[in-house]
Amino acid sequence: MMAVYEATATAPVNIACIKYWGKRDTKLILPVNSSLSVTLNQDDLCATTTARADLAFERDRLWLNNKEEEIKAGGRLATCIAGMRSLRREFEKTDNSLPKIAEYHVHIASKNNFPTAAGLASSAAGFAALVSALAQLYKLPTTPSELSIIARQGSGSACRSLFGGYVAWEMGTKDDGSDSRAVQVAGREHWPEIHALICVVSDIKKGTSSTSGMQRTVETSPLLQHRTSNIVPERMTAISKAIKERDFPTFAQLTMADSNQFHAVCLDTEPPIFYMNDVSRAIIATIVEYNRAAVAAGGEVKAAYTYDAGPNAVIYTLKENVKEIIELVSHYLPHAVPFKDAYGLFAGTQPVGRLPAGFNEAVAKKFEAGAVKNLIHTSVGDGPQVLGPDQSLLDTKGQPL
Repeated sequence: MMAVYEATATAPVNIACIKYWGKRDTKLILPVNSSLSVTLNQDDLCATTTARADLAFERDRLWLNNKEEEIKAGGRLATCIAGMRSLRREFEKTDNSLPKIAEYHVHIASKNNFPTAAGLASSAAGFAALVSALAQLYKLPTTPSELSIIARQGSGSACRSLFGGYVAWEMGTKDDGSDSRAVQVAGREHWPEIHALICVVSDIKKGTSSTSGMQRTVETSPLLQHRTSNIVPERMTAISKAIKERDFPTFAQLTMADSNQFHAVCLDTEPPIFYMNDVSRAIIATIVEYNRAAVAAGGEVKAAYTYDAGPNAVIYTLKENVKEIIELVSHYLPHAVPFKDAYGLFAGTQPVGRLPAGFNEAVAKKFEAGAVKNLIHTSVGDGPQVLGPDQSLLDTKGQPL
């Protein structure tokens, strides 16, 4: 019986608190500043990828959600596959007993457990899962940080999805990108109380892509130069300290400040880039007032909003506040899709729009149902996981199931 060379792995979505925006090298995807993110729970959001190497395969092929994607020569998919193949080739040189599968073509199938229309960037999880599956297929003795260097060349933020918990992408200084990698600041188990509420405001393709937007910012924004030189280094140190000390108010204030500055940099671009809309701004207003009311009552900051290159909000908070925030969001922004919560907060019922004590209702207007298309509740999670053969996405002929 011929050996089957195959592996399946999952990888998580991550959402940045300190934003990555701008490249100093567009081919190697080397950023102009370091960044930091929270890895989200794969039970709620993940990519799953199966990779198989076979002498009978005539070329490399990849299917995403059962649709074949072109692997363009010199493109990001080809770059990641070639990088992993090169590591296997070097590994084979160290041990003559290893099967010479580096020269075999691969078939790869990948899928997400969340709809593309969720408005979430799936490329980070996708490229991290691709690299993780190939690393397992090739039995590579590499660390997640080493793998992150290859995943980064597929999608910059993918390097952060090689770890669970709280993850920094160190920008590096070398021209070859060998020191631009992800490192774990703290594992999920260090601060498991962090939860995230994703408010899907729009699933329409944005007018300015992240790739073109960030390069325009690099070329035209004086504020970006100030941000990368003076602001981000201090924030990276401060937020890492807050995470290690489980200091939520500081973590929240830094997260919101960096989201605000990222969008200010977009406005400072020529011509300006607008990623947020009226619904996005209403969510900011409600979270600001929610925190004001909490502090006025003698408490602390309880929530943090953050926005990537789009209108969708991610709200970080501690587990104890999630139900209250869902009810607050539901008051102003009743969502279109029935809320499904695996965490059992509403015991099978739907959230009722409700304001916390001392909250000023006039801070935002109420929107019609559907302004928030979907509400996703998740928590901090672990890094890539290896699945068994029974979880394969390929059939016996190497075609997607």
